Amino acid sequence: MGKEVQAMDWEFIVALVVAIPIVLLPVAFVWYLNIGGIYATIREARRRRAARREREAAPTRQGQGGA
Repeated sequence: MGKEVQAMDWEFIVALVVAIPIVLLPVAFVWYLNIGGIYATIREARRRRAARREREAAPTRQGQGGA
């Protein structure tokens, strides 16, 4: 009986070695897409914030007594 258990052990290990990358590859891909989206959103928010600060810092023409 001991030999049968050992035979199943190596087959089980081989199955795990084959199955784990197959399962983890899509998970890693989805994780990559999510992180990329979060990064793009943060970058866009920083760009908008900088543009708003520039607009607020620039002198406005309102209130200068135009015709």
